[in-house]
Amino acid sequence: MYISVALDGPAGAGKSTIAKRAAKELDYIYVDTGALYRTIGLAASRKGVEPVASKEVNNLLDEIKVDLTFNENGDQAVLLNGEDVSGLIRTPEASMMASKISAIPSVRAYLLDLQRNMAKTHNVIMDGRDIGTVVLPNAQIKIFLTASPEARATRRYKELCEKGMDVKYEDILQDVITRDYNDSHRETAPLKPADDSILVDTTELDFEQSVQKIISIIKENI
Repeated sequence: MYISVALDGPAGAGKSTIAKRAAKELDYIYVDTGALYRTIGLAASRKGVEPVASKEVNNLLDEIKVDLTFNENGDQAVLLNGEDVSGLIRTPEASMMASKISAIPSVRAYLLDLQRNMAKTHNVIMDGRDIGTVVLPNAQIKIFLTASPEARATRRYKELCEKGMDVKYEDILQDVITRDYNDSHRETAPLKPADDSILVDTTELDFEQSVQKIISIIKENI
């Protein structure tokens, strides 16, 4: 039987980077579900489709194909109609679009089977907003990763600055606060810890400490 680790938490908590590194050390597959929503958001943006529940969004889903691929090192790439868009979906604009598009029930239903099938065929660490509550409710290990809004904004600000992007800390902090509210108040699969999840607050932890904390929890609960 394959092991499934559900890693949920708010925007900017470091889920993707921590989960990716932990999966590499454990020889698991890392599944970045946020990348899937960002990709559909990118498709909507390209088509000029508003990210709200509508016939236009449903038509868009009929027209696109989203796939996850993994190289020999287990690194993930996300494809939109065969195009690798992994680098195009890592902007603040894509993040906000993902938050809006992920609130649409038809979009979540569209991606549900893809996510669950990954867990049926691999040992996975899957991160997102509702993995432990909706996508993989029977995951053997559920972790809710969080940090203060200020800590998350600071990390995101440093990451984008290192990429040469012209951003302001105050704008990023407001984006974090806005997305927290949107994600936790949406009607469909709101962000919340699963009842049986383990809470990990990384506000006072650096990256290495956070990774080792996650790995130790996984090893202790296998």
